[in-house]
Amino acid sequence: MSMSERADVIVLGLGPGGEYVAGALAEAGLDVVGVEAELVGGECPYWACVPSKMMIRAGNALAEALRVPDLAGTADVTADWSKVAGRIREEATDGWNDQVAADRLGAKGVRLVRGTGRLAGLRRVTIGDRTVEARRGVVLATGTRPRIPSVPGLSGTPYWTNREAMAAADLPASMIVLGGGAVGVELAQVFARFRCAVTVLEGQDRLLAQEEPEAGELAAQALRADGVRILTGIRARRIIHDGTAFTVQVGGTDDETLRAERLLVAAGRHADLAALAVETVGLDPTAPAVPTDGRMRTPAEGLWAVGDLTGKGAFTHVSMYQAEIAVRDVLGRSAPDADYRALPRVTFTDPEIGAVGLTERQARAQGLRVRTSVLPLASSTRGWIHGPGGEGFVKVVEDADRGVLVGATSAAPAGGELLYGLSVAVHAEVSVRRLMEMIYAYPTFHRTVGAALGALR
Repeated sequence: MSMSERADVIVLGLGPGGEYVAGALAEAGLDVVGVEAELVGGECPYWACVPSKMMIRAGNALAEALRVPDLAGTADVTADWSKVAGRIREEATDGWNDQVAADRLGAKGVRLVRGTGRLAGLRRVTIGDRTVEARRGVVLATGTRPRIPSVPGLSGTPYWTNREAMAAADLPASMIVLGGGAVGVELAQVFARFRCAVTVLEGQDRLLAQEEPEAGELAAQALRADGVRILTGIRARRIIHDGTAFTVQVGGTDDETLRAERLLVAAGRHADLAALAVETVGLDPTAPAVPTDGRMRTPAEGLWAVGDLTGKGAFTHVSMYQAEIAVRDVLGRSAPDADYRALPRVTFTDPEIGAVGLTERQARAQGLRVRTSVLPLASSTRGWIHGPGGEGFVKVVEDADRGVLVGATSAAPAGGELLYGLSVAVHAEVSVRRLMEMIYAYPTFHRTVGAALGALR
């Protein structure tokens, strides 16, 4: 590549959203340069969604086998982490090699540049000592990185983030997890099911603090059943690593010291806009996210953004949704603006916790007149039949003035799949009255939805 080069579009960051944007624009005939500092495909296939769900599938198989004595006879189960690690290495990540993904992009006509890209003014990007100028514009898709809390002593220790956890060839005997959000609880449960002694530390008063309180309570109940120790409303005050293990001093009513072989930091993620030099196009490098309009345009001319760094939810499905909108806008095709009313999310614990739209608290904060109901899954015939492992609930949140659902939570075995009908209801603003006139198959978990609608108060 020459010292200064031109392209129609430059895509900075080739995670799921950026990879889609680059490939789709190249297939539409544009000259596209894609810039990636790490692996083409981003966090999701190598260190997040895909390997974590492989781990969860394995842990769930162990848990289900252990339910055999209550349901069907006897079972002898021996956990073997090497099966999981092998599947992640060989099937999911190809040993963390992105050649297949890079070749796929190349076949679509994208020119891949490996390195860290930074903005250098409108429609200009530098990668090392090279500059690329974009005739049409630049798409930012650089994602987020783990938020590392400023706990005294943490810096410089061999703590894990999701990356080290996904790549673990062997499991530690014990682990402390800093953070009780989705990543923290998913990995805590998996590791515990493979006989690792896990303690979760969460500064808020409950797990999954962004979701309904009932979801946090269910997650805590499920994790405790798997032997996880949960400490909420408590923070790490100091961290020490002595070469073999971590000691965490925790604050609270009783000062206490926790000790474990590994420490997993799962305290959320953040976008690093300063690293992108967004000030060169007039954006605030200290902002938590890049502001975007309904077409994924930023306030800077010729600059779009998609994915985690837009602050609309750090989910692959949000990134892909935004990527399609950005592609249409770059190509000058009209389309509806982005609409996040029915944003779905799933925490893949066992039971799974699916949620869409607003929580009850969010709906009330928006000034809506709210009616809600919560029904335990066990109140349904299917939930009662399922027995062990069938814990869960359905919660619905109605805007009473309009008579439509604005949010819902489905916690159940396959709760993320149960979410689908609720997502349709919130997205299409189907009236609650109309939903109550539906026929709900018997005996299913989703029949609980019909009962929950009837219980709205």
